[in-house]
Amino acid sequence: MMPVSSKIFLKNRALGYVSNHVPCVIRFSIKREEYLINTCVGKAFHTYGSNHLKLLAVSDTSSEEINCLATDQDGIFTASGNIIHAWKRNSEIKWSFEGHSNHVTLLLPFASHLISVDEDNVLKVWDRNTQECILTLDLGIETFKITAIAHPNTYINKILLGSEQGMLQLWNIKTSALIHTFNGWGAAVTVLEQSPALDVFAIGLSDGRIILHNLKFDETVVDFKQDWGPVTCISFRTDGAPIMATGSTVGNIVLWNLEERKVASQLLNAHDSVVSSVIFFPNQPLMVSSSSDNSLKIWIFDQSDFGGRLLRLREGHASPPTHIRFYGKASNHVLSAGRDSSLRVFNTITETLNYSLGRASYDRQVMKKKKWTSEYLLMPPIIEFSSSLVREKEWDNIAAIHLGIPEVTSWSYDKRRMGSHKLLPERLQHRTKVTITDVATSVYVTNCGNFVVIGYSSGHVDRFNIQSGIHRCTYGTKSAHKGSIRGVAVDALNQIVFSGCNGGYLKFWPFRPSRGSIVCAKPLQVLNLGEGISFFRAHEESSLIGIILENFVICLVDIEARRVVRKLSGHTGQITDACFSPDARWIITASMDSTVRTWDVPTASLIDIFKVDTPCTSLSMSISGQYLATTHVDNLGIYLWTNKTLFSLVPLKPLKESDSIPLIDLPSTGVESTIPIEESDEENEDETLDSKKQIENLITLSDLAASRWKNLLDIDTIKIRNKPKEAPKAPPKAPFFLPTLPGKDIIFDYSSLKPDDGLKTVRLDKITNYTIFGKMLMDTKDTNNFSPVIEKLKTMSPSGLDFEINSLGLEAEGSVILLKQFMAMIEYMFSTNQDFELAQAYFAMFLRSHRNALTEDKALHEYLKQIESAQLNGWNKLESDLMFCLSVINVLKM
Repeated sequence: MMPVSSKIFLKNRALGYVSNHVPCVIRFSIKREEYLINTCVGKAFHTYGSNHLKLLAVSDTSSEEINCLATDQDGIFTASGNIIHAWKRNSEIKWSFEGHSNHVTLLLPFASHLISVDEDNVLKVWDRNTQECILTLDLGIETFKITAIAHPNTYINKILLGSEQGMLQLWNIKTSALIHTFNGWGAAVTVLEQSPALDVFAIGLSDGRIILHNLKFDETVVDFKQDWGPVTCISFRTDGAPIMATGSTVGNIVLWNLEERKVASQLLNAHDSVVSSVIFFPNQPLMVSSSSDNSLKIWIFDQSDFGGRLLRLREGHASPPTHIRFYGKASNHVLSAGRDSSLRVFNTITETLNYSLGRASYDRQVMKKKKWTSEYLLMPPIIEFSSSLVREKEWDNIAAIHLGIPEVTSWSYDKRRMGSHKLLPERLQHRTKVTITDVATSVYVTNCGNFVVIGYSSGHVDRFNIQSGIHRCTYGTKSAHKGSIRGVAVDALNQIVFSGCNGGYLKFWPFRPSRGSIVCAKPLQVLNLGEGISFFRAHEESSLIGIILENFVICLVDIEARRVVRKLSGHTGQITDACFSPDARWIITASMDSTVRTWDVPTASLIDIFKVDTPCTSLSMSISGQYLATTHVDNLGIYLWTNKTLFSLVPLKPLKESDSIPLIDLPSTGVESTIPIEESDEENEDETLDSKKQIENLITLSDLAASRWKNLLDIDTIKIRNKPKEAPKAPPKAPFFLPTLPGKDIIFDYSSLKPDDGLKTVRLDKITNYTIFGKMLMDTKDTNNFSPVIEKLKTMSPSGLDFEINSLGLEAEGSVILLKQFMAMIEYMFSTNQDFELAQAYFAMFLRSHRNALTEDKALHEYLKQIESAQLNGWNKLESDLMFCLSVINVLKM
């Protein structure tokens, strides 16, 4: 049976999604006393509160991408493919409307009806209570293709339709009659918006014109034209200011003064892409705007010139991320670089803690003064970065390389901004952009946070001080390598620098050059890997470096032994990224074959694999091992996967080449539910075999907690410490076996007692005070089956064990036979090598309690020699196995 999910990783959720090209909608919540903003993020939508722009809810995932949103006071409606959904509580589907044969593009809630239009230009009117279609209009696409729909205020049962041909039509949906046709203005209608004045509608056209038209008299009141192409959205202020806002395809928002019939102000570069929606809050000087650049912004208009300023912001990457890494000692922050030249931090717990470190620019001060982005000042996208936590509050602690340029930028995580240094060696400082051909290809910030090592396509490797930006060292006389540098790294103690090139050579350099020099002339050692290197991935806490080769092979190099210790192969496409687990036991790789593979380093075997729809471009595992974060081709989000091995027992065994690969959808913005793993009969059989209590008579420990046996010798001290100051007093009461008569004094009632018929004979030799454990131990004299007795001991508390062991002695009415049988049980545990630590603890407690009896009785004293022999055999076997394993490890490291 084909597996349905990964063995190790379970879908969690997606980070970094805010909005897309679908216009957002708002509605007022009486309960929360704020406006709710709904934005689309693909197959789901988000609900934000306008007061703090906090994410309040994430809807369930639809079967297809959401095409449009619509809302009124009764709820929210979405169109996914040809199906329309009505939602309750902003997250659950309440009703569904099915009947369209193509994708629905427009929605309009209209009293107790819902109006929808699909790509075939079919208009349907639905009854919201019964979900039945009560009217269908099939308008010809060539004569009147619907592009916008609206309801004029006070026009009962009337809707206004805009077309691609430029005409407008007014329809009565109750009588299904065409009331009037407006000739249009020679351009396609893109937006229809009701103005605060009755009968007046704002009509946005594809040529940039905005027409304010009186529907009652079919007359144009005023017209405007913006210079940035088609009008994408229109909104009016209703708090008394005569302002109309229009959006454009280049990201600018224009504010028009309707009284003076001119531009009041402009919000240049309000968004980096098409402005999909602008909506003024009713009777408030606030406006919300969304865009396909994955941002949602609230603007406030509190200036005398009707100008606006940014009040609140929620945004993600406008272009797909290129490189991600978990940052910090917790699993809460993901540092991400995108193709939009920005560096951002995403929080795995709440979106309110997301923030941006800015966009890389050649002159940060000029960008800051202009307060808008210039294409000439923006640097190319960040393709890789490296960071250190040690000096983050003192100076810049992140170094990033950019696509196609030699400059390496520094960033400050603590100050949340781009640094002032652009690291460039002196040999490249006097070249121009035309003559320069060297580019930075790899970067590594040392563990101490003071230095950054940079590799270049020319084969040079340089070291800079990240605090001052001063060049400190060059590796190699002319260059470190003849080919392009593909990876650099430094060990945890700043003793050795590693560099690799596309020629397949790995070189080990001393970190510091000789005194008085800034050049390390010769490497300590050169290792030929036989194939070109793609990139490095180092694990700071161990001595391993993962080197990805161009033939899709992963080589693990031990930097202490300076040799290849593992080779992993199996990918069929270019490997895009790799990362180690926190304990360096796994290395996780992703490639262009759309698979993500997990390799077990000690056994050099593949233990998990899953496939996704789009190839993974970067991945990172959190410090705690709780999450795996991935980015994918043409996806703006960061996807979190939960490590199931932290919460449950997951059997991991090497996978075979013939095993099928599960295809998994990417996580959605909501938390995913648990997906059961369907296992084959063969897997179940293997798990049964692996669950043996003991393998080949090896020394086996019990599964009891350490608190159940570790403190047995200190039980007296623990009892004294926990002894209450005053013993509890029981209330006086009559003996339980005699009833009392009602009255002031206690008088026993003997009326229910029956006279004895005769005397009973009792044999004194049969009277014993053995406990249940003592009786079980006595039964082993004949059966020699100690397993039930051992299981009984495992269920006892430390105080119970102390009582039972002490009760075996003669002074506690025990017997020599009980002492001998307990010693036989200990010998059995030593000889079988089972529950080894329990046998040591029980025997130590036994010797402490009965040392006098053991020395006085000759038979017990002689039996101690047999136990000593069995105990030494176990210890010798354990010592031999440990020394063998240590010897094998030392040989492998050589």
